Amino acid sequence: MQTHPAKRVEITIEAPMERRLRHALEEADITGYTILPVLGGSGRSGTWSREGQIGLSGMVQFVCIIREDRLDTLLNAAFAVVEKQIGVVCVTDAHVLRAERF
Repeated sequence: MQTHPAKRVEITIEAPMERRLRHALEEADITGYTILPVLGGSGRSGTWSREGQIGLSGMVQFVCIIREDRLDTLLNAAFAVVEKQIGVVCVTDAHVLRAERF
């Protein structure tokens, strides 16, 4: 089966920033993404879990599969939101079966 090259972008941010990032992506005409809850993790500040955060809503992760020629547009929109917030942006190579969907 033939596959087509794409990029997978994962943006992990604090949940209160979800609306702002969604708006920034849509303003940049990035309309394909999935938002997932992040249950916990470990990083520069140590281990954390959603359960241990009283009154806070934790983190979410946006997952986008995009054509490489649209990558800079997505990254510029995401960075404008993530730049001064807690967040991580990862880009990896991906292969998709139906290129016309991206």
